[in-house]
Amino acid sequence: METYDIGLIGLAVMGENLILNMENHGFSVAVYNRTTSKVDDFVNGRAKGKNIKGCYSLEELVKNLKRPRKIMMMVKAGKPVDELIEKLIPLCDKGDILIDGGNSFFMDTRRRTKQVEEQGLLYIGTGVSGGEEGALRGPSIMPGGSTEAWPHVKNIFQSIAAKVADGTPCCEWVGRNGAGHFVKMVHNGIEYGDMQMIAESYAIMNLALGYSPAEMESIFREWNKGELNSYLIEITADIMGKKDEETGQPMVDVILDAAGQKGTGRWTSQEALNLGVPAPTVVEAVLARAMSAIKEERMAASEILQGPDKKFDGNRTEFTELIRQALYASKICSYAQGFQLMREAAKEYDWDLKFGEIALMWREGCIIRAQFLGKIREAFDQKPDLHNLLLADYFKEAITKSQTAWRRVVATALELGIPVPAYSSALAYYDGYRSKRLSANLLQAQRDYFGAHTYERVDKPRGEFFHTNWTGRGGKTASGTYNV
Repeated sequence: METYDIGLIGLAVMGENLILNMENHGFSVAVYNRTTSKVDDFVNGRAKGKNIKGCYSLEELVKNLKRPRKIMMMVKAGKPVDELIEKLIPLCDKGDILIDGGNSFFMDTRRRTKQVEEQGLLYIGTGVSGGEEGALRGPSIMPGGSTEAWPHVKNIFQSIAAKVADGTPCCEWVGRNGAGHFVKMVHNGIEYGDMQMIAESYAIMNLALGYSPAEMESIFREWNKGELNSYLIEITADIMGKKDEETGQPMVDVILDAAGQKGTGRWTSQEALNLGVPAPTVVEAVLARAMSAIKEERMAASEILQGPDKKFDGNRTEFTELIRQALYASKICSYAQGFQLMREAAKEYDWDLKFGEIALMWREGCIIRAQFLGKIREAFDQKPDLHNLLLADYFKEAITKSQTAWRRVVATALELGIPVPAYSSALAYYDGYRSKRLSANLLQAQRDYFGAHTYERVDKPRGEFFHTNWTGRGGKTASGTYNV
């Protein structure tokens, strides 16, 4: 029987395009979908004449694969993945490799890796970013899981991945168990922040400066020639230039202002809270989508609640440049938060994350691909133990250069009543991180007052805790729950 290099389950858009990408790079692929009519449609359509075999059962798929078998699952995250694993384990032999290429929660991947390894098989949970086009032409791929599985899939993954200018693939082994899906989760959290900050730039230019979508198309195209060069800025320019076929109006003006989300940004926010890592820009980006979703409530509130009636009276061209600088400074802080979160997760979950390699994996192929990721790679290459991107020379100088513009843009938006939660939170993060002394001394005094949670003193070594009998009615017993 002819055997195939890899099997793939799930013929939705991402699955189909990854299969074609693999076949275009010389790999033979056996495919299966639970709705078998999709198998027929695919093999007789886009896959016709290619080294792709349609299978009509999991048993048939498994029998047609070279050993160790490599089976990639491109199905909906959650219960469908668990159900598929349960069905595949009895059909596989020791050393076979199951691969989850969907947007699974990293803790699920940790659990599944353990489960599959206990059955003598190997498991990979890999982030795949780049959308439909990336899957077909070269995505960013972030694999993690059973380390022993990597040599068996490395050639396939790195062959189909996007490449940077020197030919280096945007794919490298991330780490054990859930590391790959964690990095993809953080990628998506940063993506949420990026998109929200661009949307806020659009809001200021539209509501305050009165630019038309056509004018903003030119502005975004110009921005894409410089340090903001990125996929998201590029497609934003395309969006601004698109007209609705039905009405002839700019497409962006026809679309309802209610954003959806699939959960990865929320997962990033929750994990930041779990690990005690400040990531306010990702959180605010998630909450901004939640605010947009209550469209009917906002419509009703707009008839009742009043804001400022002040109008922008400055120079539009000059202020547009300030917005560009503010966007870049905010973007730096958003990425700094993402990498800070990965650093703390590496400690918590015992992962050896290579942050320079992660930046390289995001340089091409993925949604947040951007020119300045090369600068992030350089920063970690020069100092692998870098605590925060803001401390790297390039980013420190960029923030110094942009922060006056950044503060003016945020202040102007607030004066005009234009919500800019991502811009504002990024600036608050920067100011918080650079502050030698914050107001948390008062917070801790309050905690000790009402709950005897203790505090540390500025004139004593760190790690020594004290309690004050604030009212004279309390005793000397203090709570043992003090935790920074």
